Amino acid sequence: MNNVHKQTPAIILIIALVGFPQISESIFTPALPNISNIMLVSAKTSQLTMSSYFIGFALGVLFWGRLSDYFGRRPAMMLGIITYLIGNIGLLLSNNFTLFMTARIVQAFGAAAGSVITQTIMRESFSGIYGERVFAKVSAAMAISPALGPLLGGSLLSYFNNYHSIFKLLITMSILLILSVAIKLPETRVINVIGTAIPWQTIALRMVKSPQVWVYCLIISGINGILFSYYAEAPFIFENHFGLTSFQFGWLGLVVGVASILGAITTNRLAGKISSNNIVDLGLIISLIGALSIFLTTNVLILLLISVFITFVGINIALPIALSRALIGFEDVIGTASGLLSFIYYLVISSFTFLMSFMHDGTVFALPRYLVIIISLMLIGKIFFNIKNRHKCK
Repeated sequence: MNNVHKQTPAIILIIALVGFPQISESIFTPALPNISNIMLVSAKTSQLTMSSYFIGFALGVLFWGRLSDYFGRRPAMMLGIITYLIGNIGLLLSNNFTLFMTARIVQAFGAAAGSVITQTIMRESFSGIYGERVFAKVSAAMAISPALGPLLGGSLLSYFNNYHSIFKLLITMSILLILSVAIKLPETRVINVIGTAIPWQTIALRMVKSPQVWVYCLIISGINGILFSYYAEAPFIFENHFGLTSFQFGWLGLVVGVASILGAITTNRLAGKISSNNIVDLGLIISLIGALSIFLTTNVLILLLISVFITFVGINIALPIALSRALIGFEDVIGTASGLLSFIYYLVISSFTFLMSFMHDGTVFALPRYLVIIISLMLIGKIFFNIKNRHKCK
């Protein structure tokens, strides 16, 4: 049986709820050089808006995941989006970098509800091969969303010539999401376990003992770290090194978007034909090939974009499987387990994006060096997991 509950949310609503945190993260990346100049901070400092986002996000997923176990998915989602709205208003009104960073963390804390609660709803509503295919579609949306962010942000920046228009758009989006959740989102939490009081420490201990959780947490963290570090570093490569405008850079997000769709389609086609384990391995190997090829293509824009495309196809082949399989065996505590998993991997993502800002040296080689390091870490972790599984089978 593929559907666990009779009442399942519409895929389009799931995509909207899981996509808005990603758009929020990347939408003002075309404005980073502009923000750096206006607020009188360095490029490295302006990139901290990325890592700070994931700190707020990590705290948020832990909070909203647990809250949704006690009070249900729908009310927790509503409260999360309202918090997100408050953060966006703060960003619009901020007149110095300290206030801007504070509002950014509030924005991220609220947006986290869209990630953790939506993934929980999906795990409750869909399972098996069908579940993997649903996750493939949603993973594509998760990757396309940050690709749309720079396109929207660059267009607004080009038309209005200020980054405040970006936050006005996010405020409008917040209000529309609140209305959509109020009208269309069903409650998927099993009624007889609402308000469950299983201590989170007990759940955390179960997760710590699971190699499956560890390896897929690393892969999810690494892939998202790559995605958002790319959007933090790419404006300085394409705008400063290649001389593109913020509007032109925004359109380059479509390269990542198309790569994400192709990766998700590939996973969708391979699901059920080869093992999920092998699909992840294939994706990571393809992404490493793409990352290594960037070193050879840094002076030719079209070749560089092809290398980036290959890298993102690879990671988006691996991501849907990692998301769908990370918490198999934790269905009885899925809300809290999702929150704990997301808390850990967003802390790791924060450290990965901080690593990108630390490695930023004004050259085009910082990005491929970073990509090779992160993808190699994921591959090493996956190899150890495969070896452990083989020994277990024997």
